[in-house]
Amino acid sequence: MFKLSLIALSLLGVAATGHASLSDQQVVNQISNFGVTYQVNDNQAALHGTDCAALGADYAACNRATITLTNYGPALNSRHWAIYMSNVHQTLRVDNEQFKMTHLVGDLTRLEPTEEFTGIGAGESVQIPIVNEYWQLFITDVMPRWYVTAGDATPKIIASTNHEDLSRFVLPLGDHWRRSDDDHNILMQPVSRFDKNSDVLPLPASALRGQVTPTPLEVKLRPQDADLSRGVRLTLNGLSSETVEAVKQRLTLSGLKETPDGFAITTQVKPGHFSGNQAKSGAYDLDITPRRASITGYDAAGAFYGLMSILSLIPGEGMPRIAALEAHDAPRFAYRGAFLDVARNFHSKQAVMRLLDQMAAWKMNRFHFHLSDDEGWRIEIPGLPELTEVGAKRCHDLTEQRCLLPQLGSGPFSDNNGSGYFSRADYIAIVKYAQARHIQVIPEIDMPAHARAAVIAMEARYQRLMKEGEPEQASAYRLIDPTDDSNTTSVQLYDRTSYLNPCIEGSQRFVDKVIGEIQAMHQEAGQPLGIWHFGGDEAKNIRLGAGYSDKGDPKPGTGLRDWSREDLPWAKSQVCQALVKSGKVEDLAHLPSYFALTVSDIVNRHGIGKMQAWQDGLKDVSHASDFATPRVAVNFWDTLYWGGYDSASDWSQKGYDVVISSPDYLYLDFPYEVNPLERGYYWGTRFNDERKIFGFAPDNLPQNAETSVDRDGNFFSAKSEKPWAGAYGISAQLWSETVRTDAQMEYMLYPRLFAVAERSWHRASWERDYQAGEAYAGGSTQLVDQQARLHEWQRFANLLGQRELMKLDKAGIGYRLPLPGAKIVNGVLLMNVALPGVALEYSLDNGAAWQRYDVRRPPQVSGSVSVRSVSRDGQRSSRVETLQKAANLLNKAPAH
Repeated sequence: MFKLSLIALSLLGVAATGHASLSDQQVVNQISNFGVTYQVNDNQAALHGTDCAALGADYAACNRATITLTNYGPALNSRHWAIYMSNVHQTLRVDNEQFKMTHLVGDLTRLEPTEEFTGIGAGESVQIPIVNEYWQLFITDVMPRWYVTAGDATPKIIASTNHEDLSRFVLPLGDHWRRSDDDHNILMQPVSRFDKNSDVLPLPASALRGQVTPTPLEVKLRPQDADLSRGVRLTLNGLSSETVEAVKQRLTLSGLKETPDGFAITTQVKPGHFSGNQAKSGAYDLDITPRRASITGYDAAGAFYGLMSILSLIPGEGMPRIAALEAHDAPRFAYRGAFLDVARNFHSKQAVMRLLDQMAAWKMNRFHFHLSDDEGWRIEIPGLPELTEVGAKRCHDLTEQRCLLPQLGSGPFSDNNGSGYFSRADYIAIVKYAQARHIQVIPEIDMPAHARAAVIAMEARYQRLMKEGEPEQASAYRLIDPTDDSNTTSVQLYDRTSYLNPCIEGSQRFVDKVIGEIQAMHQEAGQPLGIWHFGGDEAKNIRLGAGYSDKGDPKPGTGLRDWSREDLPWAKSQVCQALVKSGKVEDLAHLPSYFALTVSDIVNRHGIGKMQAWQDGLKDVSHASDFATPRVAVNFWDTLYWGGYDSASDWSQKGYDVVISSPDYLYLDFPYEVNPLERGYYWGTRFNDERKIFGFAPDNLPQNAETSVDRDGNFFSAKSEKPWAGAYGISAQLWSETVRTDAQMEYMLYPRLFAVAERSWHRASWERDYQAGEAYAGGSTQLVDQQARLHEWQRFANLLGQRELMKLDKAGIGYRLPLPGAKIVNGVLLMNVALPGVALEYSLDNGAAWQRYDVRRPPQVSGSVSVRSVSRDGQRSSRVETLQKAANLLNKAPAH
């Protein structure tokens, strides 16, 4: 009877598919070997016949693309399979009736056959045209590790997508790199890059002599040099033993040894020695003679920074000789920060410590540690094991009882940086490492939005304890109201599970527990927790934003949605409805700020003196004094050309410490340049390179309108009539949606982070004082001293190219090498680079052999020429680009 049943099932399979059915695992195995290509066809689909508005696209913007699947095996007729992919821009329509795409949660999307599927023959390809929301302008908009499932078979990654080199399956964008007809960005290719670099010339070593980084307040050079080739002899007073060890580590990295008869370096701490603008934490005086160097610090941080200034003078190669000089220095801003997101993708303890080393060397003093988000929870909390057992792991578990669903190209398994967390011991070690380098760690647990990893983990805890018959314990840290079935969509396409509920006691208990445990870790590390970062950003339903309108009342240029089916977050939570009805909170929209005030009470009870948040999370609070903590800081992240030059003033007038975190200048997850092969999101700008960041004026935001362009490469104007109390500091942000590995993290951070460090420490001569009512406009006003700006950039660019990048080589850091500019004029190859000192190479045989480029003897060439830049140690090179004998002007955008 059993055998007859198997035969009957087999016959049913033949009847359904027309051939003997394969097992689910055989189907998975076969499809995992499919060829996959992804082609962007049109980033301005609304202009070419696609009704993006009717499809519900934000601001009626959508793009067309084509997925091609190629079957390298036998004919496949089974309909019982699905391909899962990370699709950061939601697919709005599939133009092949044989397939459908279903959005699950976040970016996870399922592609599967419909009843119309007729199979894919042996050796055949099938094209699946799709329409997506927004644009796809950089290759990293497409995520790797698509995977296939069928029934209960083990999922498998489709091999052709299992690469960090996305160009293996994402086809070139060609002409489709512009966002709109008004996009006047310039595509960076060898010729356009050559033109951009042409005003930055190599400087002789003599011009860089005695250049301390970041730039001090005052330096007087002496004609002699100090020879450190016999090592150094340290007498370090006023520093902790841990800081002394950190200094010695940096010495070793610089190639110096401690010797009894070496060059003498002494430190002392004398706050009474300083006055005026030097009487502040981090100030120091430095005196270097040919025989010795002495440092007087305002405090221990100042003494440490004086030592870092000496080490900054060490050349990247050659004899360790430094200029004798006298320097008087103090930091510009109290807050000189770097932010790292380890939630979207995890980054290792070792990579974090390498970052702290570089921050310390460049006198940055705040490490903003983004430890949680929708996609991952990254710190062990004793007593809440599910946070790391479930919330720190991604895998293909549709129930999400074992892990979070895959996101951001992590695939179905937990063996990559989609998964991971810091143990309690790891975190303590990181804080100790930072403390030794005078860096304050600011942990961020993002809430009430961007909280899905915690929500799902606590639901798994709830289910476990309910099964164990512990209902009271199960509910203790539950973060959702089970009555809430609101239909809401977060900015990154999550449902209501993206938001912890601010109205329930479980959320408050959770916050208290997490703060207490992290505070204990800081205490054990020897750095008391002084700032708690609440997060607070983007607690909204994106589908109710300005880029959409109701189908019943359509507005031109918006995506049309049925707003009767859309809810604000927590709209259907009975607990929140009762809270609003009680009058304790004005309405649903005020809940995020209400929760921020609630959390500030918890923070204050823990004795933590300051709370910090992204500014939009506090928008409904009238003044910083409304919070329980003595001080409150905001990371200000309004994009300048969308009004941030004006709205920043509002926060300073409300009593907040304003940390400038402007995306269009300080987001290091944005691409370096306008080229589809670069990495990053780009909603705020199409590029942030070292030169743009160096030229940023953080304390006079309107000024930047004269010196930069908006997202579309167009000039903009800026004027604010409001009083401005001044920035408390600035912070560089590295969000990690597209940054999956430690190597990618370092590529995005360096060397841009050094330009941020320069601006946070030193006010440039060309930065103008803020004046209410003063107007700036690109292309028309001429208030900024552009010659001074260029002169200072040229010096800094040469310091990076001739000195600092070699130090990164020694530290084993995978920074980004700037790509060469190149053009062929009358048969002669001309090359340059944004950071003079970086070596350049060319090849006349398609990369089979490379020759070093010498600007003094530019070669005659014919045919195509390949170009690249190379690290000074020869161990790393940039991506290769090719140009023809005729100047390559392909895709060059028109001038303004």
